[in-house]
Amino acid sequence: QVQLVESGGRSVQAGDSLRLSCAVSGLTISTSALGWFRQAPGREREFVAAIEWTEHYADFVEGRFTISVDNAKDMVYLQINSLKPEDTAVYYCAAETSRWLRYSEYRQYPYWGQGTQVTVSS
Repeated sequence: QVQLVESGGRSVQAGDSLRLSCAVSGLTISTSALGWFRQAPGREREFVAAIEWTEHYADFVEGRFTISVDNAKDMVYLQINSLKPEDTAVYYCAAETSRWLRYSEYRQYPYWGQGTQVTVSS
């Protein structure tokens, strides 16, 4: 059974940094595709970052976000620097056992965590 559990979300000030974590079990992350998405109130879930053979980022990231994995610990991370109020959202970790996917489309991922809230105040 695949499980993804996010953590690290909290309320911060604009300009702060956060590292979100996602604990993965039930699949081999070194051969899987892993993604981070976010959803703000009243908005659709949007792609943030993904990693399969390489890293991919949404255009709005502008170098502020970094996705990484620790295969030994079965963890996926999202480092967010220079947080902005518009980054406020629930952040979700997602996984697909195949690396052959359209990584930016949330419907491509069958496995999801419960989400972690990030709130950025100006």
